[in-house]
Amino acid sequence: MVFKDSISKEILIWKHIQSETIKDYKYLLAKLLKLGYIINSITIDGKRGLYKAFEDYHVQMCHFHQKRIIQRYITKKPKLQASKDLQRIMQRLTSTNETIFSKRLDAWYEMYSDFLAEKTLNETTGKENYTHAKLVSAYRSLRTNLPYLFTYKKYKHLCIHNTTNSLDGGVFSPMKMLIKIHRGLNKSLKLKMVDDYLVKDKKK
Repeated sequence: MVFKDSISKEILIWKHIQSETIKDYKYLLAKLLKLGYIINSITIDGKRGLYKAFEDYHVQMCHFHQKRIIQRYITKKPKLQASKDLQRIMQRLTSTNETIFSKRLDAWYEMYSDFLAEKTLNETTGKENYTHAKLVSAYRSLRTNLPYLFTYKKYKHLCIHNTTNSLDGGVFSPMKMLIKIHRGLNKSLKLKMVDDYLVKDKKK
């Protein structure tokens, strides 16, 4: 887990973890504050619980991750007309503002609300589930993240990034390639290699 300054491009702090937990994020946040850093904003990938963990700061949801979430639910080439229309709205995410985006999403929901409400009986369990469950999940994701999708435009003076690309593509991608090249190393040596890589990147 790595925290990086989006303005100076400096890697600030990191921690080896088994899997992401909110506790780990809070731990690194507390360490940064203890070191005297002033945090203007935080760009995140949308992990559940992070909005609450960072509620004292301006939070921006990564546009790339939001698009990936929607794509995971409706696929790259959706067949349903409702999914196609939602995809068109998503394609304009980076070129619009919160007001226009919200109106488009509201209009989409109004048009397809009955369609989204359709349910199908599971004869095995006897329970009813949404017929278009993935599309419903895609909509709910956007509704949940909407307050955090345009933070970077509300506070332009803070120079907030609307993606985590400088970390994902600028740090993690080459680091993963390095690990792949040396995949024969044991875990201890791999962790040391990661630390060395991050220390060198931090000094750039």
